Amino acid sequence: MSATVAQQLLKGPSEVPFDIMRVAYGVLQVRDVDASLHFYEELLGLRLTLRDGDVAYLKGWEERQHHSLVLRKGDTPAVERLGFRVRTDHDLDLLADWYAERGGTVRMGDADLRGMTGRTLRVWDHLGTPLEFYVAMELLPSVLQDYHLHRGAPIMRFDHVNLHSSQLEEALVHWQQLGFRCSEYISTDSQPERVTGAWMLRKPTVHDVALTAGKGPRLHHLAMWVAEPNGILRLCDQLGGAHWTHAIERGPGRHGVSNAFFVYLRDPDGHRLELYTCDYYTGDPDHVPLRWSVNDPRCRSFWGTRAPDSWYDESSTLLGPDGTPVPTTEATVDERDQHSEVMA
Repeated sequence: MSATVAQQLLKGPSEVPFDIMRVAYGVLQVRDVDASLHFYEELLGLRLTLRDGDVAYLKGWEERQHHSLVLRKGDTPAVERLGFRVRTDHDLDLLADWYAERGGTVRMGDADLRGMTGRTLRVWDHLGTPLEFYVAMELLPSVLQDYHLHRGAPIMRFDHVNLHSSQLEEALVHWQQLGFRCSEYISTDSQPERVTGAWMLRKPTVHDVALTAGKGPRLHHLAMWVAEPNGILRLCDQLGGAHWTHAIERGPGRHGVSNAFFVYLRDPDGHRLELYTCDYYTGDPDHVPLRWSVNDPRCRSFWGTRAPDSWYDESSTLLGPDGTPVPTTEATVDERDQHSEVMA
């Protein structure tokens, strides 16, 4: 990033001709669909909407659309795609042109996931991120108030994705150019200032896409929204009761960035899932990005608790256009090197 961090963030999002509304789903490759369903459906309480052989479709209890998480059997754990909803079909054409002009791999075609209609746009951007943009998905009857059926936290809806990026400043610029705003960021106190985390949004919450400095590109985690902190605590009790404490990687706790109450879990294949609640509204156009010093022990955890090294080092592999893993590179900045007593 040629400009300083502050100068780049002051530019804000670019004016774009298309409307990306929000992040909407993730498609994960898992080794054993039955084992993954035991975790996501029976333990966490997501709602199974369809099992189609070696593919399972799930959603949260608040969601009306057909799915927000797809599990597909594969030889190795990986991330097939991350889905974003756009407002109109014409937005797909505009996005295809935008990515093609910037060197992305672009594939337009009919939706190949169940419950989706019309065209979708598959994109692998120049950073290696596998994305899918869509307009329409089958709507299902509301089960929000079927409280007698709720399980787990319960998980209400898909909230965001977090990407491990070895080129975080470049990635921040890229998402700004797509029309995303920055709500908060973490940066070093050194000169030149380096960004170690950034939270980018389209919907009026803290983020749709977060960027974390580290070996990448990889998926750091998917995140699901729950209604209240007590739901997270209740789920942790349920995991303990089911002898699944090994699934709890970090937390429960409260983030400084975003103010969210959280817990991080690892599924049977090691994919990381965050359960998340209590962030805030960001819909006003004059929202100014909030900076956190990397040396503030409250930034990652408001209570100052240390994150395990696995949280910084381990992430899910992304799949490229040919179905093979996207190559990764090491980041040139690491929060743990910033001499803070507690990097949490």
